[in-house]
Amino acid sequence: MLLTYFKCYPLLLNLPRNIISVSAKYCDKGEFKELVKIANVSKPIFKTKSPHLVPVGYLPKIPNQSLIRHLQWIMKKDLLKQDMFLIGLPGPLRGRIILQYLEMMHQEVEYVVLSRDTTENDLKQRREIVEGTAHYIDQSAVRAAIEGRFLILDGIEKVERNVLPVLNNLLENREMQLEDGRFLIAPERYDKLLSKHSKKVLDDWKLVRVSEDFRVVALGLPVPPFKGNPLDPPFRSRFQARFVQLNFEDQISEFSDQHYKISKDALKNFLSACYTFVSNESAALGLPKFPIENLYTALELLNKFPNLPMECVIKWMYPYSVLSEEAQKAVLHTLKTFAVNPQKSRTNVKVIENASGNNKFSCPVEFHIDGKKTVLHILGHKQCNRVTSHPNFIPNPYHDSILADMFQTHAVQDFCIIGNKGSGKSILVKQFASLLNYPVEMVMLYKDMTARDLLQQRITDDKGNTLWRPSQFVKAAKEGKLLVLDGLHRLHSSTLSVLQRLIHDRETQLYDGTRLLRHDRYNLIKEKFRLSDKDMEDRKLIPVHPSFRIIALAESPKLSSKDIWMTPELMSMFLFHVVRPLSLQEEKMVIQNLVGKTHEKIDLVLNFAHALRSSKDEALQSVSGSFSTRQLIRIARRLSSFPNESVYSLLTQACLLKFLPELTKQAVENVLEGCGIDDLQTSILRDIDVNEGKLCIGSTSAFVSTPGSSKVKVPEIIFYNSQEHLEVMEAMLQDFLLGEHLLLVGNQGVGKNKIADRFLQLLNRPREYIQLHRDTTVQSLTQQPTVVDGKIVYEDSPLLRAVQLGHILVVDEADKAPTHVTSILKALVESGEMMLSDGRRIVHHTDANSQANSDTVIMHPDFRMIVLANRPGFPFLGNDFFATLGDIFSCHAVDNPTLESEISMLHQYGPQVPEYILRKLTKFFGELRYMSDSGLISYPYSTREVVNVVKHLNKYPEDGISHVLKNVFDFDNFSLELKETLEGLFEKHGIPSENQTIKIKIADKFNLPKPHYKAEWQVENISDCWTIKSHKLYCENICKLPVLVQNLDFSDARATLFSEQQSYYQLPLNDNNIPMDMTASPNLNDGIIYVATANPVSLFKIDTVKTLLSCVNLSGYFPTVRSGFKPKINISALSSPYDGFVFFHETMTEQTFLVNPSNGIMNKLNFFNVVEEAVSKITRAVYSKSVQSNFELHLGFPSGKKILLCGKNGSKLILLDFHTNQSLHVEPQENIKQIIVLDETSLILRGE
Repeated sequence: MLLTYFKCYPLLLNLPRNIISVSAKYCDKGEFKELVKIANVSKPIFKTKSPHLVPVGYLPKIPNQSLIRHLQWIMKKDLLKQDMFLIGLPGPLRGRIILQYLEMMHQEVEYVVLSRDTTENDLKQRREIVEGTAHYIDQSAVRAAIEGRFLILDGIEKVERNVLPVLNNLLENREMQLEDGRFLIAPERYDKLLSKHSKKVLDDWKLVRVSEDFRVVALGLPVPPFKGNPLDPPFRSRFQARFVQLNFEDQISEFSDQHYKISKDALKNFLSACYTFVSNESAALGLPKFPIENLYTALELLNKFPNLPMECVIKWMYPYSVLSEEAQKAVLHTLKTFAVNPQKSRTNVKVIENASGNNKFSCPVEFHIDGKKTVLHILGHKQCNRVTSHPNFIPNPYHDSILADMFQTHAVQDFCIIGNKGSGKSILVKQFASLLNYPVEMVMLYKDMTARDLLQQRITDDKGNTLWRPSQFVKAAKEGKLLVLDGLHRLHSSTLSVLQRLIHDRETQLYDGTRLLRHDRYNLIKEKFRLSDKDMEDRKLIPVHPSFRIIALAESPKLSSKDIWMTPELMSMFLFHVVRPLSLQEEKMVIQNLVGKTHEKIDLVLNFAHALRSSKDEALQSVSGSFSTRQLIRIARRLSSFPNESVYSLLTQACLLKFLPELTKQAVENVLEGCGIDDLQTSILRDIDVNEGKLCIGSTSAFVSTPGSSKVKVPEIIFYNSQEHLEVMEAMLQDFLLGEHLLLVGNQGVGKNKIADRFLQLLNRPREYIQLHRDTTVQSLTQQPTVVDGKIVYEDSPLLRAVQLGHILVVDEADKAPTHVTSILKALVESGEMMLSDGRRIVHHTDANSQANSDTVIMHPDFRMIVLANRPGFPFLGNDFFATLGDIFSCHAVDNPTLESEISMLHQYGPQVPEYILRKLTKFFGELRYMSDSGLISYPYSTREVVNVVKHLNKYPEDGISHVLKNVFDFDNFSLELKETLEGLFEKHGIPSENQTIKIKIADKFNLPKPHYKAEWQVENISDCWTIKSHKLYCENICKLPVLVQNLDFSDARATLFSEQQSYYQLPLNDNNIPMDMTASPNLNDGIIYVATANPVSLFKIDTVKTLLSCVNLSGYFPTVRSGFKPKINISALSSPYDGFVFFHETMTEQTFLVNPSNGIMNKLNFFNVVEEAVSKITRAVYSKSVQSNFELHLGFPSGKKILLCGKNGSKLILLDFHTNQSLHVEPQENIKQIIVLDETSLILRGE
């Protein structure tokens, strides 16, 4: 096919003669015109009114046959005055083809990128306020229609429904009613009216002529298979469609000529593999669409780096490593089929200092790919006279290889880094920017970000005039900065599409009509029309700095999610680098270099984190996200500064183990146990001391601040200390001293606000408070609108005041705001940078370029954040703040206090309330919380409810506990199931319900007859004494057994029935367990009962005060049941010096132990001398089946200090005195039939 066009375009003069033939000019109505001819189709070129709006730099020097056919088809439709629709795969090809045609025909263009935020006003007219008067400004569609330009609508499928039909009449009849009262009319109709009326009359009628050269070209993707809104039938019927795609044969020919450094066979295999990924068969396998239109970038990369393995290029174009295992296998199989095999290559880079060059915006970089050297000039912001590394970057082989890959892709295109939270994406970018002297423009992306937030924001000045303020994107493009888009996975795909032209062509049209042009195209227009920079600015043409680059950061897509952010359109915009978490050795090296000498406990932390990451359990893998490299560095710093900290406590706090589901929690506990991490932290009594300007919480101390004039913002509250709250505050103080920002997570009403306020009160630090909610926006976080003198004035928010003045910002209810809003805090916490809604920027005080001015806010060194959030999951209705941003804060779980701590605290709030009432309420609400944690009830009753009940009872005791509790439980009146559960708990805890009738059932009272004299006993003179042998008690085989502690299942028996029975307890026994003996503590105020059971042999401790049950299993010291062993057990509780110990005697095996069921300590007791004990052991060993037990009865004394053992038939007595640590052995002259203990020194013995 022959393409003919004319020499008025400098870029076309060097085309081969077999493609171009020059035809003569011809005369039309006395005006000479030039003609472009493609085969048998030709069209004249007309002079344009605004030549600066004609695209330049798009038409290739040697167009291939596919392009020529596309251009010919467009020319035909142009001559037929038909609107066109170019449909195809994601990428820049469709837009470039139409721009190439417009450049060839010297035709002006209006380019509109559509998104879900596009409205009717963006297409027709937008109202602007100038000096108090509203004016309607024509937008792209109206300007194109009046001036005879091509209107390109890019992204038809992204527009919300019923927006584009506003153009239907303009498409069909070239007519449109405008908001300012004007009416666009077809040129034929206008000319006919003009022949009958004057132009002034038509102007008075507000009729505007639509140019006959006006055309509309729509660009879109087929829906389905791609996501988007389907075409409206009336809208679709007004276009002529053409499917546009790259041709395999044309590309083989074109790339073979252009990329001579690549062999034809290798090129053919590479292209064959790429085209296989876009086939229908690949789609059937579930593979995402391959970005085939990125082949030009890929071949340019291979041309610059001939030694680069082709598989690396495909991996950067198509990051298949983040896909499912089945998809990865399919990709690798395809690559193997076409001999594009994965190869391990090692690339090293070195930025050369003090290098002279003509290009002041590039740095010479030396690449060593598998030992082969290549030197290229890579874009930088300025010449690299001095190469500096980022101070926080720790070199390691893996990150160095990723940096080398980033340098290579940076040579040709923008790129995206994919990796999990805390995997090092941000520090890689900082190191990359530091090496190339790039200033970084960080942009935090969020879900509801609009197209205007990306390009231009609508503002008003002091006079109320509407203006457009350029965004960070535009500023970075103009100044040549490195634009970092953090959170690409959060942004809606249609919103990102507005940047597609800026990414692909470095060109875009803004909302105010300004056009950003690639620097070479800008210079071409400037030189061709001899315009100055001021002239170009007046024409709203702005150059994109040659150094401008974009790096996007994103988290790995969740394969289980239906809405995967890595869409085919996004894949066409970037090259990709997937960053895996560091290996154990790599991570250890980074931590050691950052923290310095690390504590030996860090090995346990690393082993645990990598055990979670390598687990195949999805629940454990989700928990591993809480142990990113960033979090491990924080833990290492904590251990380095506070070496006595418990590793178990640090790890469980970091993942909020208390709030995990029960199965996941147990799985994490198993991993902790497997890594040798036990909960060895002992209970330490902490106290608060403030003396001479120094605060001490436990063993941690800090200096108290002197706030000066801001003292009014220091919290001053009433706070009652509890050990649990002091433990949290000490941990907070430790993190605070390390410069960390804090996150407190817990149920409602557990005292998060109280703890934060008390913490700041003790430190004497001013507080700024902000409470988030569902309607919190990014703008409201940084500015607060107020009305002053009838004008809207924006004042600094508490966040900004805290940043400027160095106050502590308390962010309450952080889980109530959308996570995409709170995610903008990431940059503020992580790097100390944040872009404000009014265009100002917060910069860290250590930034070398930070200077206070109207556009910059320097962060105060003392600024900190304390964020408060409810725990994630049902029944809390908030968002999962911890999952989104938990790893950038130091997390602390706040739980309800223990029983005794809560009783002590409640006593402070209600000193007039009897303690038994406080204890009853505490136990009642404690069981409600346990049921909530177990999933039996939904609402997590907190300390706040109990405090309110106690305050009421303290002030109005006559109301009664049942009436006051209605203030809490009337919410549940209409939940019959919960109401039944609550009534059962009321009865169990002895709390009468108002709907219940209390019955009285006590035993009958019988009066005993008066005592009368019957006989008198007298003790005769002692004629003889029994022989007494004394031995010293000694213990052996001291060991410690595991203790199982759980809540005691108890019930108060007097809730509905008043009787002698006060309460009863349910032990967790099965059908085989047999209670053998029970005893109570000698100190009756302890409220402790001990129970011995058989099958298996165990000892239970029942703490009726704390409602706790402890159990020690002793079965390992006795024969099994299968051997016929039938134990006979007697127990007695001991007192000082053996407080907490139980005398445990088993008659059949003649074993005696002292057991402490609280801590598991067990001693074997011997009360014979060594010889007797040896004889006893031999006798039992030889005659084990025939020898009967020697002792069948034992009696305990009331004091708990003595035990009396009685042999069989009363033939022998042994008195064990634990106070003197001796045993007295007595052999009576006659058998003893009955023994009565009178007191500590007297017994009554009855013989046979």
